[in-house]
Order: sequence, then structure tokens, then C-alpha cells
Amino acid sequence: MIEFKNVSKKYKDKVALSNCSLQIPKGQIIGLFGANGAGKTTFMKCMMGYLNFDGEITLDGEKIDGSNISKLSFATGDHSFFPTITANDHKWFYQMQFPLFNEKRYEALMEFFELPTNKKISEFSLGQQNQFEVVLAISQGAEYIIMDEPFAGNDVFNREDFYEVLISVVDKDETVIISTHLIEEIADYIDRAILIRKSEIIDDLSVKEIEESGKTLVEIVKERYDYRADRINRAIDEMK
Repeated sequence: MIEFKNVSKKYKDKVALSNCSLQIPKGQIIGLFGANGAGKTTFMKCMMGYLNFDGEITLDGEKIDGSNISKLSFATGDHSFFPTITANDHKWFYQMQFPLFNEKRYEALMEFFELPTNKKISEFSLGQQNQFEVVLAISQGAEYIIMDEPFAGNDVFNREDFYEVLISVVDKDETVIISTHLIEEIADYIDRAILIRKSEIIDDLSVKEIEESGKTLVEIVKERYDYRADRINRAIDEMK
């Protein structure tokens, strides 16, 4: 289990996370939702140990460091691959670095996305690069697979098909955390929704709680974010 205890993060005078406490057990697919700048990426980077922060984040009761970081994988829009080598070269490198690397899963996902294996990653399109980042994260052999807006540059058909593949290949002890703005697309595939607003966790809902509310996840998010349905008409009227 990953546990956040009173985690806060500031960038100079800007508060990115404020006193966040949360438990993330194994075996869940979690959607992390929030507006731009809400703190989603900071939340993930703190979890990975990429940023200094106040508070505590532990994995099975231990601080996340070099001894257990391989239990986490991260697909980020910043791209953590090596652009001048091929997909096959990455496969070899990951097999050397991660003893639990799942070659069968890697090959199946490469075929699913129709990605070339002997082409430099710098020659991939943006969509292909994001797909490849996801392939590496899911194949690493990590217990916690963290993905930050993994489908930028991908069409709706690829995204929907991938959700189906994801829930089919992920083991019962693996946890997937996906940060995305595509709430409607992913709502049917997650077990839990975590909502972040202005640096704070404002809701943590199971699928059962969402169903019992009688509302869709999109409706809940709009309500919790004080969405103003008249904002479009007001903007149009002001421009006339």
C-alpha cells in the first residue's frame, strides 16, 4: 500500500499540494481528476520521489527510495525514454534493469499499438511516443503503474480500445493510477475516483459510492468544482 500523510508541496509562493492524506492499496484502477494546475502531476511526482515535499509518502510502510522504486512505474508526458535508440534497444535495457519485466505483455502491447520495433523513438509521432511510454510503464513489472495524461495525441478509437486491453492485462495485485481530463471515457473502467481541486483532495469515491449517488462521475465532478453551466452563454453575450 502507498500512503500519503499530510503531504504538502510549494513552488516558491504557489501551493501545489496542501496537507494531502490518502491510502492507495494494491489491486485498483484509480482515476485522478482535476483542472489544469490543480496538483495532479505534482501529486504523482511526489509519489515517485521526483520532488521534495513536506509530510510523508510510504510504500508498504517504507520510504520510497532506490531500494523499492522499481515497484513503481511512471508514464509521463515529459517522456522518460531515450529518443536516439530503438524500441528493441529499450526492451533490452528494461530487461537488464527490471528483473520482473514482462516481455509477453510488452510484445502484445507493441503489436496492439502497431509500433515499429527497429525505429528510433525520436522518429515516432507524438501519439506513438506516448503509446510507447505507456507500453514501457505497463511492462516494467511494477506493482503501481502511474500514468499522467497518457493518451495525448491519440484518437478516441485507440483510447477506448486501450482501456479494454488495460483492464484485461493488469493483474489483481497491480494498481493503475491514471491522471486524465477524459472523465467520460474512463469512468466505466475505474474502481475509484480521486478529485483534486486547488491543491487539495476534495473527494475520494469508490464506484459503489458513485452508483449510490444516482449521478454520473461527470455530474459529480461538475458539482464539486462548482461548474457554471451558463458560462458559455455569458462569454458569448459579452463578446457581442
